[in-house]
Amino acid sequence: MKNIIFAVLTSSFFCSFVAAENLSLQNWPQWRGPQGNGLAAPGEYPTEFSANEHVVWKIKLPGRGNSTPAVWGEQIFVTCPIGNQDGSQDGVQDGLLCYNFNGDELWRKQFGPERKGKHRNGTGSNPSPVTDGKHVVVYFKSGTLACLNLAGKLLWEKNLQEIYGEDTLWFDLGTSPLLAAGNIVIAVVQADDSYLVALDIETGKEAWQQARNFTCPEESDQSYASPYAYRLDGREVIVTWGADHLTGHEAATGKLLWQCGGFNPDNQSAWRVIASAAGDDRVAIVPSGRGKYLAGIDMRQASGDIASSHRLWEKAGISTDVPTPIIHGEQVLLLTDKGEVHCLDKMTGNELWSDKLPRDRDKYYASPVLAGNTLYCARQDGVIMTSTVDNGLQNIQENDMGESLIANPIPLRGKLLVRGEKHLFLIGK
Repeated sequence: MKNIIFAVLTSSFFCSFVAAENLSLQNWPQWRGPQGNGLAAPGEYPTEFSANEHVVWKIKLPGRGNSTPAVWGEQIFVTCPIGNQDGSQDGVQDGLLCYNFNGDELWRKQFGPERKGKHRNGTGSNPSPVTDGKHVVVYFKSGTLACLNLAGKLLWEKNLQEIYGEDTLWFDLGTSPLLAAGNIVIAVVQADDSYLVALDIETGKEAWQQARNFTCPEESDQSYASPYAYRLDGREVIVTWGADHLTGHEAATGKLLWQCGGFNPDNQSAWRVIASAAGDDRVAIVPSGRGKYLAGIDMRQASGDIASSHRLWEKAGISTDVPTPIIHGEQVLLLTDKGEVHCLDKMTGNELWSDKLPRDRDKYYASPVLAGNTLYCARQDGVIMTSTVDNGLQNIQENDMGESLIANPIPLRGKLLVRGEKHLFLIGK
């Protein structure tokens, strides 16, 4: 009887776990998808389309932003500046819009004056929103961090730069918020005072704050990358890349568990970080040197200074400056800014194959997304390349959306959600 009861309980637990996992895969809660790794749920998705072909709907956005939308259930969340109803840009504010899958606007919220982008590709709405299915959290270059419920009610709002100090980045803040251990975690890696801060998602109260300062050459102490979390022995660990160091902090307390330096041995200046580190619960893949170097770091049993003890491999000449790599099983998929795609063995760094997308003067700033064996790569000029990954790139298609693309494409529920410079598109049959 005990065995029968145990079997029933185990089966119930497994079914609940699978149901929860399937629910997660049917949403796009954060910048790089359901699991924060650039992998979409397997399925059949559009591979041939354009700004006018196979468009279910197309919405003109009120302002220019580069954030990737978040999706939960029937709601799509997009951040961008919102001006006046007459179309003028006087008094433009940081904004969040919510649409449904029919393309209807459900609600919008404004948070205060926008701090405009400085770089030609930058905006005040670079960070992507994150949602847990109850809350949606947004973050802007202005320093505003806000949490709302899914009906659009503001739960709390604060400005991190007013509380913890000014933004000293040379260009446009692009770090997206991370949900870990029931908190919203923000990484601020910049000149002078750098830190990680965790805020309770329900109340906005500070759960912990941890300084993160390393001595670096000029501008090498600045990061536009986003942290991610992995699980180790039942606890979440936050991995942050920037200031020539990879660090692991306990998500619940902020305690520094390990750190890894040695990525800038010659103390080069201007080695700011844009591409984020990619990882799973074993290995972190770290791009450095403005697209010149790549390293694999073993995070298992990591403790203290792991710069020399946990380096699995390093490579020169194969890396990325802006797009974040993908870890898929035992392989790493790397898209370079110029459209080269490399497949590496995760544990050894050995190159398994390499290929090239059609050559063009425009670069790839969005991170690639893999849905089953279909790879989506969005180029700055508005072309989304789709290809089948099979010991190289097969069946390459060029899909022109007619406007600049910086946000990641979102393959979801058999369709493709695309956020362009001016419009939000839903692509499908």
